[in-house]
Order: sequence, then structure tokens, then C-alpha cells
Amino acid sequence: MKKIFLLAVLFASSFAVQAQGIDFGIKAGANFAKFNGDIDSDGITNFHAGAVVELNLVPMFSVQAEGLFNSVGGKAKYDADGVIGVAEDINLDYISVPVMAKFYLLPDRLSLMAGPQFSFLVSDAEEAFDTKTFDMAAAGGVELKIIAGLFAQARYTIGLTDVYDEIDSKNAVFQLSVGYFF
Repeated sequence: MKKIFLLAVLFASSFAVQAQGIDFGIKAGANFAKFNGDIDSDGITNFHAGAVVELNLVPMFSVQAEGLFNSVGGKAKYDADGVIGVAEDINLDYISVPVMAKFYLLPDRLSLMAGPQFSFLVSDAEEAFDTKTFDMAAAGGVELKIIAGLFAQARYTIGLTDVYDEIDSKNAVFQLSVGYFF
């Protein structure tokens, strides 16, 4: 009985998804990243790129999920072998999955977005500290659909979890993106 109920729900939801509309796209852009917390950090510029899926629920609200390769970090000044103030670029590469609620101020044109971002570490250029493999963040921003499927986004993401075990250090990233919905 449970299997029949599950199949019925999946079948009904597939019609609901088709009726609401799903847009697939790609996006890429610049990351202006630094660390917040106990690390004395200057910003560095990196990039992000990936896929976008927008589920249009009602005319003024949708949910957008993304799968991004996200390169962040900072230029950290820390104590290395008794020398304070050694500056070094720290690059952290993540697979990030932001899930954004989008509220349209102008239908199909201008939207505000907010939601969580889940990031999984894939590469750590700095091995001096124990880097955590998961990063949780809160994100918010704005999107403008320019013409046809072309769009531009600006977003700020603030880390909620520490990047390193021993140090109060959270990612802070401002992103500028361009993309295209097919």
C-alpha cells in the first residue's frame, strides 16, 4: 500500500511540476571572498560556475537551486613560526548547493532571493590548519532577467560554520554572476 501511495504522489507531483514550469540554466562569475572571525584577512578574487534550476511555483514566487564549483578564501595574516603578519592566499574550493527562495518585485524581471547554501570542500590549498569539509552559509541577493534567457545576479553569502577547527573563521563572499536560462 505504501508503494502505491508513493507512486501516486510522484505521478501527481510530476504533473504539478510540468504545470508550474521549470527553467534550466548555467551561470558563472566572480567571487570577492575573505574570512570573518579571528583570522585577520584581506579579500581575494576567485570564481564560481555551475548549473541553475528554477521551479516557478506562482507568478511572484519561485525556488532556485544551484550546483556550483565555488572557489573562495582570503589573504590571511597569521603567526607562522613566531612571525606575526605573514600574508598568504588561502584558496578553498567547494561544491556549493544554494537553495534560494525568489520573490519577484517585477514579474519575470527583477527578484530578491534568500536562502541557505550547503558547501562541500573538494580542495584545500592551505594544509597548515584542519579545514572542515562542510560549510553552511546564509545567502541573499538580487537577480535581473535582462532579455530572453540572459540574467545577472549579485549575492552576498555569509558563513554560519567555522572553516577551521581551531580558529573562529567563517567564509564571507560577494558574488557577481551572469547566466542563461534555456
